[in-house]
Amino acid sequence: MSTTTARTPRAQDDGGRFTRWVPLPSEATLRRLAVASLLTQGGIIVTGGAVRLTDSGLGCPDWPHCTSGSIAATPEMGLHGAIEFGNRLLTFVLGLVAAAMLVAVVRTLSSDRARRDLLVPSVFLLCVIPAQAVIGGITVWTDLNPWVVMFHFLVSAVLVGVATVLVRRAARPARMAPARVGHPWLERLAVLVLAATAAVVYLGAVVTGSGPHAGDPEARRTGLDVAVVTQLHGDAVLLLVGLSIGLYFTARALGSPGRSAAAAAVLVAVEFAQGLIGVVQYRLELPELLVGLHMLGAAAMVFAAVDAWYATRWLPSVQPVR
Repeated sequence: MSTTTARTPRAQDDGGRFTRWVPLPSEATLRRLAVASLLTQGGIIVTGGAVRLTDSGLGCPDWPHCTSGSIAATPEMGLHGAIEFGNRLLTFVLGLVAAAMLVAVVRTLSSDRARRDLLVPSVFLLCVIPAQAVIGGITVWTDLNPWVVMFHFLVSAVLVGVATVLVRRAARPARMAPARVGHPWLERLAVLVLAATAAVVYLGAVVTGSGPHAGDPEARRTGLDVAVVTQLHGDAVLLLVGLSIGLYFTARALGSPGRSAAAAAVLVAVEFAQGLIGVVQYRLELPELLVGLHMLGAAAMVFAAVDAWYATRWLPSVQPVR
């Protein structure tokens, strides 16, 4: 009598064969790489702000070379050149973290705990980073056109949001689909909060593009009235805070399913802190340090808004330590 050994289907044709030389990452490693992705995406917003606030936007007047004769900044270019070139080098750090994340995810596809839920955001992060570098080059070629600079920042804000989803998905146990929260109206309110956050971040970028911190003393501004766009930004902030408070109390009224109420509370706290910094910096005529903190706050607000939306969709899962 002949016998055959049943073969369990595995995802070895999903790309895992190209990463067999990589040790199978633990769930803890995947979580750490996801957090590293989030931190680096938020960090590049802060360092990009430092480039602008120190008037180093054209510290390297060419791209991809720093100058026509050198790929790196030279001592003759001084501090501005060093700051701008240093920010460019950080793009490679983002790329390495994103590549490590994607390789780790692809490696799991040929195992019994494939993490296909992490594949799309990992691919998105890695693919957009080179595109973001090109956008940075266009900002240099256009002598810091404020609308291009704004787009450069907004793409980074989107990447922070995608990295937030990656972090939350990585926190789930492998091969375990999370349960839905099951409150459609709560989720819809969170979507409104997410849309209002996008409007606030966009209008904040317009305010910055219309203000004094252009990245170079000779760079042009949008030409919009700073007082008017600041008022529009402030109105959008009030709408966002109102919606976020409504999200918190709605979650509480529904019994705070999962993390929904806690995530909404964090969002409201971030918004109040960000709003306080915004008011103070405006009253003090935009000192560089407070503007930099406000940019950090923008990244934190994107994280908190995406996290609050995510918390209204999925219940948390208990992740075993591995």
